[in-house]
Amino acid sequence: MARKTASDTADTAPPASPVADFEQSLDALEHLVEKMELGQMSLEDSLAAYERGVGLYRRCQQALEQAELRVRLLSDPEQPDSAEPFGDIANGNG
Repeated sequence: MARKTASDTADTAPPASPVADFEQSLDALEHLVEKMELGQMSLEDSLAAYERGVGLYRRCQQALEQAELRVRLLSDPEQPDSAEPFGDIANGNG
């Protein structure tokens, strides 16, 4: 029986949450980039991999946008648009 990889699970089963979707999509994207960087793919395979990568990137962006919305709603449920960014925690501004 073949072992499933992160890219296999990102394609088949729906994730439990946007965070899980982000992590699965990011893992699959990183794996795809590593494979492409080896430079051993045909042009057709490279184009297909690039197209898949764009889709994974968009899924990551959507998951991040959903996470940001959740944080805004938790910060101020009545006025989520008034929520401000956290700031730079590393510099003590947050």
